[in-house]
Order: sequence, then structure tokens, then C-alpha cells
Amino acid sequence: MGFVEVTLSLLKGLEQTCLIFALTLVLALPLGLVISFGSMSKFKPLAYITKFFVWIIRGVPLMLQVIIVFYVPGYLLGTPLFSRFGSVIAAFVINYACYFSEIYRGGIESISKGQYEAGQVLGMTKTQIFFKVVLMQVVKRILAPMSNEVITLVKDTALARVIMIVEIIKAAQEFAAYGLMWPLFYTAVFYLIFVGLLSLLFGYFEKKLSYYRV
Repeated sequence: MGFVEVTLSLLKGLEQTCLIFALTLVLALPLGLVISFGSMSKFKPLAYITKFFVWIIRGVPLMLQVIIVFYVPGYLLGTPLFSRFGSVIAAFVINYACYFSEIYRGGIESISKGQYEAGQVLGMTKTQIFFKVVLMQVVKRILAPMSNEVITLVKDTALARVIMIVEIIKAAQEFAAYGLMWPLFYTAVFYLIFVGLLSLLFGYFEKKLSYYRV
């Protein structure tokens, strides 16, 4: 097995890694906002149920959640509820939506009530206050913790191999059958490049939002 052949195989695995990463973000970011509104709801039963659900998801390892989503419906219903890839996406989206919801909640609740009151004095509606006064300040405050979660997601995609999804780590492990271990360490290069690009991207966003001093 030559270097080029290994690289091409790992790039195919990287496609799966990127797909899991992208779908999780696209689905978990808005879902997390919905969950955060539930946990902040003035309707106490909804708030308690949402917070309890978030507590469970955050307390159970993501690997176990992937296994549960894929295998448990099969035992209970006699057939899997999702495909292997679908199970990974479902577990990842639910898990990260709960983490994102706490970041959203912390950012929204950190805005002083005075700013809401000032907006009301100016005759603004609650929607106008949120989007014109609060939103960009919240984005500024949550950017750092959100970037940490996104970078963690890059590495967590490796957990998909637990139900035989061939992401980049799984692709590298398959070379062990030929007595090659270096492809496994070679995957670190791909992860470092991926994380490095994300770090640059978030750094750019932080500079663009530096106008919103909080």
C-alpha cells in the first residue's frame, strides 16, 4: 500500500466525516435555539421537561447515544428506525442541539433587562428588540463557546465508526489488516487542517464582531 493509495482512501473517509459534520451543524444549530426557548419558557412544565431532557443527553456519552439510536428501535420494533448513517446523524443532532441550547440560553440571559426596557421605551416590539438590539450581542458572546463545540464536533465524528460508518478513522483502521499502522497516525494531519481552517474562520468572525463590545 503506497502513500497515494492510502491518501485517496482516507480522503473518501474524510468525505463521510465532512458530511456528518455539516449535517449535524445545519440541523443542530436551529434545533438548539428551539430547545433553549423551551428551557427558558415561562410555562414551568415545559421548562422542567426540556431541562431534564437536556440533562440526560448531556450526561450520557455520545457513543452510547449512537448505539441506542441504532440498536434499541430494532429490538423494540423488530426493525431499525434509521439506517446506520441516519442513526449517527440523529444521535449527533440531538446531542449537539442540547449543548448548543445551553450556549444560546447563557448568551440570551446574559443580556441585561435594561436593554429590553430601553427598546420598549423607543416603541420597539419584542421581535424588533431581539433582532436589532439583542441578537448580535448574543452572537458575540456565544461565539467562543460555540467555536469550541464545533471543533469538538470535528473530532467526535470519529465515533460514527462504532456502528461501522467508514469515516476517516475507520478508513485508516482498515489498513491494519495489511500490517500498516501509520495511516492511523496520518489521519491527524487531516484533523489538524480541518480544525485549523475552522479556527481561522472563527477568528475572522470574532474580528468582524469586535464592533459589538460587550
